[in-house]
Amino acid sequence: MRFQKIHFTTTQRVYQTSFISQRMNAAVKKHNENQASEDKKICNLLAQSIDKGLPEAESKIWHAHPVWFLDGNPIVGYSKQKAGLRLMFWSGADFEEAELNVRGNKFKDASIFYNAVSEIDEAKLETWLEKSKEIQWDYKNIVKRKGRLERIS
Repeated sequence: MRFQKIHFTTTQRVYQTSFISQRMNAAVKKHNENQASEDKKICNLLAQSIDKGLPEAESKIWHAHPVWFLDGNPIVGYSKQKAGLRLMFWSGADFEEAELNVRGNKFKDASIFYNAVSEIDEAKLETWLEKSKEIQWDYKNIVKRKGRLERIS
């Protein structure tokens, strides 16, 4: 009986992963495939979670990293750094989330680092993605405004 339950859960997870990965941007998928084993797992889970949480977002490789945009405004992305895989929310400093404790100096970004897929709390990630829709600073027009950010939502 236990084996059947595990098998069902695994089958369900594979189905969900397969369904979501069909939506993954080809360039993002290629980027993830080029990562080391554990980083690839982290990247794939992040990309799938972001695609699911921000279905209206456009994803692409921007400055060599996967980034998701809403109406041309960067919302979330990830990159490989010495400390691990960095998940960054462009407006995350205003999310009031303790785990997003790596803050940018000039702007409103906030990040968290992951070194294993088991470190990712999918419920928290889902919450942060919801907040990323509601709390946005206008990075799209930052050049026009000569480096000054304005809140748009």
